Amino acid sequence: MNSPNHVYIALGSNKGDRIKHLQDAVNLIFEEIGKVNSIAKVYNTPAFGFEGDDFLNTCLYAETECSAEAVLDKLLQIETKLGRSRTISETYEARTIDLDVLFYNDEIIDSKTLKVPHPELQKRKFVLHPLHDIASKLKHPVLEQTVAELLEACEDVSDIVPIKIWLKNPTKRFNFSNQNYIAIEGNIGAGKTSLAYKISQDFNAKLILERFADNPFLPKFYEEPQRYAFTLEMSFLADRYQQISDDLSQLDLFKDFMVSDYDIYKSLIFSKITLPEDEFKLYRKLFYLMYKDIAKPDLYVYLYQNTERLQENIKKRGRDYEQNIESEYLEKINSGYLDFLKNQTELNVKIIDVSEKDFVKNRADYLWLLNEICTA
Repeated sequence: MNSPNHVYIALGSNKGDRIKHLQDAVNLIFEEIGKVNSIAKVYNTPAFGFEGDDFLNTCLYAETECSAEAVLDKLLQIETKLGRSRTISETYEARTIDLDVLFYNDEIIDSKTLKVPHPELQKRKFVLHPLHDIASKLKHPVLEQTVAELLEACEDVSDIVPIKIWLKNPTKRFNFSNQNYIAIEGNIGAGKTSLAYKISQDFNAKLILERFADNPFLPKFYEEPQRYAFTLEMSFLADRYQQISDDLSQLDLFKDFMVSDYDIYKSLIFSKITLPEDEFKLYRKLFYLMYKDIAKPDLYVYLYQNTERLQENIKKRGRDYEQNIESEYLEKINSGYLDFLKNQTELNVKIIDVSEKDFVKNRADYLWLLNEICTA
């Protein structure tokens, strides 16, 4: 999984309902660019470089999978949505909303369309004051001074006054406070690991990932399923028991909850499909002996993908030993999950059809999926 990019954005408005314009911009940045981690105080500041009404200014820090150029494009689109019409004299005129990239990671960018760090930020208190609220120790990669040092040295004498109105962080519309442990489940290629990772990143959750890649019997099973089925399922049983016991018992005081890309009951679901009846009965006895005291998730999310999409996803991720998985096998797994969940009374289950969604590449689909989970 790629680490997110860190971007700092300045926001300003001096036309119409200024607070609403700022809040709308924050919401759209969250929806179209990425997670908003922090938002500074809002400051009332005089117009800079022209005669006009006072501005309201602030800054925010976001994480994004977008490139710097993509961030700029999306900010320009947001400005247009919020009623800004850019002209040749755009730097010196009133505007409903003004959005600027201040920093992007610690990169230095000098292109025709984008200059990062913003070349004027060290001269403007209306930028430095809110930026100082959220990133006082952030170092300018060109000037090699922190934001605190830049603010102290700034010669701008404008009167910068904080107002007693705080912008709302849209990230908080998704509330996981009533969940201690969420399990994300699904068929092979459904995207459960990707979703668990994204939730852990965006909502400060401890991530628990199944360590299937280290299982030496998995490639052998796909080549000779009848020969290696029992060996594979027993090894998974032992591995999952050991891992989930360790992970659930180790509290992380710096995380808000736990999210995993599997649930222990997948052992029963897969073994029922892969094992003969007599071996499955033995396996089931061992399973219940081992797992009777393991904590159950507060929320069990099953991501349903149709078989065609599953095969597409399997091919995209390119694991050699998965490339010959038959559609019939995937359909059996899906039926096994649905039969299990249909008769399940001990778990809080949410089944979500994501067959027409791409929550990895499309942020709107990801936010839709988060809303489905949070309203479970």
